[in-house]
Amino acid sequence: MSGVLKNNCPSLSRRGFLTTAVGAGGAMLLGPAWLNAAADGVDPRVAKIMSGIIGIDMHNHVYPSGTEPHPQQGQPRRQEEQQQAPDLFLAEELKRSGLTAVCASFVLDFAPSNKPGDARDNYLRWLTAIDAQLEKEHMHRALNLKDLQAAHDHGQPTIVQTVEGAQFIEGRLDRVQEVYKRGVRNLQLLHQQDDLVSPLGDVITSPAHLGGLTVFGAKVVKECNRLGILVDLAHAGPETVLGALKVATQPLIVSHTGLDSRTGGNPRMAEMMKPHLISKERAKVVADAGGVIGVWTKLAGSPKEFAENIKAMVDVVGIDHAGIGTDTDLLSSRVGQGTNKAWPGLTGGFFHAVVGEMLLQGFTPDDIGKVGGGNFCRVFGKVTAGHA
Repeated sequence: MSGVLKNNCPSLSRRGFLTTAVGAGGAMLLGPAWLNAAADGVDPRVAKIMSGIIGIDMHNHVYPSGTEPHPQQGQPRRQEEQQQAPDLFLAEELKRSGLTAVCASFVLDFAPSNKPGDARDNYLRWLTAIDAQLEKEHMHRALNLKDLQAAHDHGQPTIVQTVEGAQFIEGRLDRVQEVYKRGVRNLQLLHQQDDLVSPLGDVITSPAHLGGLTVFGAKVVKECNRLGILVDLAHAGPETVLGALKVATQPLIVSHTGLDSRTGGNPRMAEMMKPHLISKERAKVVADAGGVIGVWTKLAGSPKEFAENIKAMVDVVGIDHAGIGTDTDLLSSRVGQGTNKAWPGLTGGFFHAVVGEMLLQGFTPDDIGKVGGGNFCRVFGKVTAGHA
């Protein structure tokens, strides 16, 4: 880290600091509204830091009603379950979290795809649902860095459109441009299942059988670079990552993972998640190519452990190459672990708690700004520069 703030809060205990920092999280807005945050009970140090941060979650699941997969079977919910699901209030949840934006993802291979064409239909259907959600809430997608900055400045949260697993491509390179025209600016190549027609590369959780990035996978990476779509290598096997780095002309990200050397406070979870984790060596390779690695919340049982995991990643890749990728579900009552309820007892906004804890652990305001969203913005801005 670039500096130390260990003794800057001598009169405030950890519990007192975090209570003050996050207690009013549900009532706060982003951007200029943070100037009055102290009056709402937020610690002024946290408020000041957040006023200058474009807070980004590099990987979050967003499901409008009727599109959420079943939490156990990984299948869409039955009609009666969909009718019982609460409405999604996307802007409200984002404002409460303290984030400017999330990279909004749909787990494509959790939707039934039994034949070619199914994956494309499923993704286009989800994009249409997001269109309706954004229209209902008078929101817009962020297509470039300027859009993210405007969202922060005006206190109007936004999303960066992505997908978890690009099985919808099915050997058709023109489909990358098709979703680009629908507002996709971030593409996670792989998840758990191969493309039924033309796989892109080996995934990290299955035995390698493709030799890493495939020839067609390389074409997809190059097409994303050409169009101005950020490529996400989360869930990619080691050889796939190396192959993508060789052909890419733009920096890449690994949106959500953790170091395989970290167990946090939950060794059982760490063992279960081990196939998804990244080695120090592979993390360095991504960072050396200018990329960013998002630290997820799955190995952390508290904001304190999460900040410790961020610090461990920073020690490996440097302060300019770490970010936040929670891999949570934005609406806490839906599938998965809600961002604003990422840890037991968290009553305020997620990002408020993270900023407060990082400050306690010695991160400087500049450090927090980089990890909290600045590093993602740098890469996103570079990739999308010159594109509409």
